[in-house]
Amino acid sequence: MSESKAWLGRDIRRARKQGTAAIMQRQRDRLAGMVAYARAASPFYRKLYRGLPDRVEDPALLPVTDKKTLMAHFDNWVTDRDVTHEKVRAFADDPGLIGQRFAGKYLVATTSGTSGRRGLFVLDDRYMDVGSALISRALASWLGPAGIVRAAVRGGRFAHLVATGGHYASFAGYSRVIREGGRRGKLLRAFSVHTPMPQLVAQLNAYRPAVTIGYTSTIMLLTAEQEAGRLHIRPLLVLPAGETMTTHDTDRIARAFRTTARTAYAATECTYLSHSCAEGWYHVNSDWAVLEPVDADHRPTPPGEFSHTLLISNLANRVQPFLRYDLGDSVLLRPGPCPCGSPLAAIRVRGRAGDVLTFPTGSGSGGHVSLSPLAFGTLFDRTPGIELFQIEQTAPSALRVRMLPAAGADPDRVWRTVLQELTRLLTGNGLGHVTVQRAEEPPRQTPGGKYRTVIPLT
Repeated sequence: MSESKAWLGRDIRRARKQGTAAIMQRQRDRLAGMVAYARAASPFYRKLYRGLPDRVEDPALLPVTDKKTLMAHFDNWVTDRDVTHEKVRAFADDPGLIGQRFAGKYLVATTSGTSGRRGLFVLDDRYMDVGSALISRALASWLGPAGIVRAAVRGGRFAHLVATGGHYASFAGYSRVIREGGRRGKLLRAFSVHTPMPQLVAQLNAYRPAVTIGYTSTIMLLTAEQEAGRLHIRPLLVLPAGETMTTHDTDRIARAFRTTARTAYAATECTYLSHSCAEGWYHVNSDWAVLEPVDADHRPTPPGEFSHTLLISNLANRVQPFLRYDLGDSVLLRPGPCPCGSPLAAIRVRGRAGDVLTFPTGSGSGGHVSLSPLAFGTLFDRTPGIELFQIEQTAPSALRVRMLPAAGADPDRVWRTVLQELTRLLTGNGLGHVTVQRAEEPPRQTPGGKYRTVIPLT
């Protein structure tokens, strides 16, 4: 069976038309195939799965994995012996290679996620093709036939609000599309979330996108600009992603832009995990992913209750298999069918909420400037030598930075780079009066054991 892009699109449509039973059969078959492949090609999984049945269709039979463990066993975890942590890290530290194919095959993506700990991800073409087919299906359902025609009439322009300057999944994927050419590259334009808001507003007003996609916190800042009349675009669809949203947020976006607002809940480990419906639920693409809400002992959480954490299995990426992987979020599984009619399982998400930092202007006019947490988070993520970070607003115009340097890194040199980049970010947004302090203590954990990467003033 050839899993071409055309075949993937047809199979996704067939699965949803055939219903839940057909979707779950695909999930079981693909999970069994992924487990078998991981066992054969990954020394880490070969050892971890020793003693399991020859065919595994039930994810509950698998041991739980997490980011820290997998990254610590990187070279034995990946299934391609030419892929090593040293090579991938060197590649990811070079911004000139963003979007290029690592080892001539793979897309490299980095992220600190909500944990603040850097992850190195290697994505194969199968993963990218599955993700592309699933988002295309979601866009078609959100826009509808009439919306697709209207988008085409407007030139089909997509505005993609991304963190630039690093190998982040969204920007790296965009960069590859532009590098490799084709029709998609002509319809897509990236806008940096690091751009000062007045400039970003002017750029979007000039571009007039038919569809706007980007980080939730940046979309919310743009919503305020649209409400104030400084931004005046009329996209047919606004798609915030990457951070938790409420129905109040999506309703506000829809009102401000007079359009449809939908959301996506995903992670670099599984970028196509779920997409939202008109009822405000996230529908899991269960034919290509396994999602398990569980308690602290990794036992299933009953539908209708928020979980302690969430385990996911990516059924597409073979080079770096994520199987029963602890994502660290809290979700609630819908007890019954969704009123929207989708056969896919539906969830609500409580974790991963982003916090916008708001500062008073230095002019004494009483005005304020708000910055997305991604503007800070990606700044640290693209700075070599940082293992863990945390930035706290300790006063209206003061920030305190906690860092855990990577092994072998010079803490003072890392700090000079961080201070320079932070100063540039703040000054570029008219916040040159904000002070930045280097903390002596390492990042602090919450009572639940997590690290908040950005802590607003309370």
